[in-house]
Amino acid sequence: MSWTDERESKLKELWAKGHTASQIAEILGGTTRNAVIGKAHRLKLAGRASSTKQTKIVKKQAVSGENKDEKHISRRNRFRSLLLDKNFEPENPKKLEELDDQNCRWPIGHPDQESFYFCGRSPVEGFSYCKLHVLYAFQPKNPKEELIDKEDDVPEFIEKKVKASK
Repeated sequence: MSWTDERESKLKELWAKGHTASQIAEILGGTTRNAVIGKAHRLKLAGRASSTKQTKIVKKQAVSGENKDEKHISRRNRFRSLLLDKNFEPENPKKLEELDDQNCRWPIGHPDQESFYFCGRSPVEGFSYCKLHVLYAFQPKNPKEELIDKEDDVPEFIEKKVKASK
């Protein structure tokens, strides 16, 4: 198969219309998808952005807990709300013996130093640390991990493997 001027013009026309390389190869006949891609590259035809990548990003955003209609607040959004609140109470230095459940247990300094102490601010409910130190201690998950993270459910792909092994 050779690339005649007529076939090249047809390739340019179909490429501009947004046909895929496979479709163009089928329309032209007697050529492969890879040959079409190679010729388009040599002709320096404009590359096209894949629309499937953009739809996947939109789907991930919709599933990742950024939907405000849901009752469940995603872990990422909980961290964002902590970042917005910059009014942190002042540090209340405490020694190890003075700590209780009402104090942030974030260590300041090195235990071998004489000036070592614990933060002592009021902790966030359900954590051992204050708002500021929760931000240091717990990093938000990426969207892929949030898709798997369910409060009390086992991920579906693990359930399928368990069922298949029985």
